[in-house]
Amino acid sequence: MFHTRIASGPLNRALVLENPDPILDEELRACGWDVVRVPTTPDRQALTALLQQHRPHALFKRSRVEIDASVLEHAPDLFAVMLCCIGDDSVDKQAAAAAGVLVLNDPRSNGRSVAELVLGHILMGARRIPDAWAETRGGHWDKSSSGRFEVKGRRLGIFGLGNIGKQVARLAESLGMEILFYDNDEVALAVGETMDWQMADTPEELFANSDVVTVHVSAEDRRGRTNRGLVVRDLLASLGRERPEDSPRVFINLSRGFLLDPATLLDAVKVGSVRQAFIDVFLDEPAGRGSWSNPFVDEPRIHCTPHIGAATREAQPRIARYVARTTQLFSQYGMLRNCVFRPRASMQFELEFAKSILSVVHVDTRGTKKAVDDAIYEAGANNPRSAHMDFPGLGMAY
Repeated sequence: MFHTRIASGPLNRALVLENPDPILDEELRACGWDVVRVPTTPDRQALTALLQQHRPHALFKRSRVEIDASVLEHAPDLFAVMLCCIGDDSVDKQAAAAAGVLVLNDPRSNGRSVAELVLGHILMGARRIPDAWAETRGGHWDKSSSGRFEVKGRRLGIFGLGNIGKQVARLAESLGMEILFYDNDEVALAVGETMDWQMADTPEELFANSDVVTVHVSAEDRRGRTNRGLVVRDLLASLGRERPEDSPRVFINLSRGFLLDPATLLDAVKVGSVRQAFIDVFLDEPAGRGSWSNPFVDEPRIHCTPHIGAATREAQPRIARYVARTTQLFSQYGMLRNCVFRPRASMQFELEFAKSILSVVHVDTRGTKKAVDDAIYEAGANNPRSAHMDFPGLGMAY
């Protein structure tokens, strides 16, 4: 049973897990936070002990540590989970909402790093560089042009035209690639139209009319429906179907491991629907360095990297600074930035007349907002300005 959380004054106790860039700690301390950093990735038992010992107001993490109802029960003073990454599927959002714990992420800072890796994969696939490395290292010399192509004039299909998808499109267009995209978000459609990129009406149309497809979607769509299993067998089977016979038919996934079943991709490669694939995210990833069971180990046409899309010296400090600023806005001013409970959910307001700020997380039952307003009035306080946001489907509001 969750209990009411109350804090007076700015939040100031931070627990940092999974080693985000140390600049995060510096920025938080500069804003008055007490920071406890745990150098190792804790298991569930160690995590609950840390939460009980340090009673953090905010928990900072990346993508490995799972946060669910049983963990939140041991965090009586927790008000927010701050994700130092884009991905939010490591947090049970329904459980967090039920506990009154907000979850905020950084959807922007790693975009350039991921986009550059996608471009690297495209170029490596175009020239069959992984094959050349392996053959040459093994003493075999083959400088033929078979299966090698220039990217200029080829069509890149982008499944998801969000922050990363847009950057991929710009980079690929600068190399002379044609851009085809699919997205069902109105903002993305407007951006694509402004940039004069061609829009596909369906995912099937995107795959069939592309030489290379790269996937950039979130864990859930804008209506809160999971994208698990989004890339189905028929989509992979249609890759390049409407393109010339020499279409390279390359598939790239740097988005989410659960978007497709590894067996489905293996089958598509074996029958030739997909001629090469580059995968950076997986269903089962280890918590840290060490041994790992690669589901594609016996298929040389599927090239794997260990979830390094955002692993650059530039991206990680950017993420740390962004999350620290998000934390400051939330703690000192009650503002929300990139709450994962709703796509692009943000709440900002002027503070010129505010001597104090009351932030309330509550159920979205009808009449609750009025009860909060009435309580302020009955306390004899003025309420010159307020902002309100519902999170449909989660039963909570802020």
